[in-house]
Amino acid sequence: MSDINPLSVLQPHDVWMKRALDQAVAAYDQGEVPVGAVIVHNGRIIAEACNQREVLNDPTAHAEMIAITQAAQSLGSWRLLDCTLYVTLEPCPMCAGAIVQSRIPFVVYGTADPKGGACDTLFNITSDIRLNHQAAVLGGVMMEDCKALLQQFFREQRALGKK
Repeated sequence: MSDINPLSVLQPHDVWMKRALDQAVAAYDQGEVPVGAVIVHNGRIIAEACNQREVLNDPTAHAEMIAITQAAQSLGSWRLLDCTLYVTLEPCPMCAGAIVQSRIPFVVYGTADPKGGACDTLFNITSDIRLNHQAAVLGGVMMEDCKALLQQFFREQRALGKK
């Protein structure tokens, strides 16, 4: 693993988060909760995904889970060392567990999840020293854009009598 902490070096976090937001818009267009994820390795995207729970009828089809699977296939390893996960919404406990298991060292998210966030808000799974791996976490990157898309989606869903 690299000794360089990309959170302490000038990084184009907005560039990568914009790509994650593009994925969130794709989820929105499919009637999915608009969450998008991108995994960057050595300055290039190796995975990008959006929520697909409704499309796949799969409760585990969160953007992060799909992106982690894609990244592992891209690298030919389940160990996603030297990778950064960009995601528009703070990961849930399931996704935070997958981050720990896949050894992703850095997570950057857009908006906090007060109902299910597992990196800062409700739980701190990714930084729990009792686990065999920890990830550095940076929240609030393009927060307003990420939050606005989620709020718009849920406002529309409520107007339709859903969610």
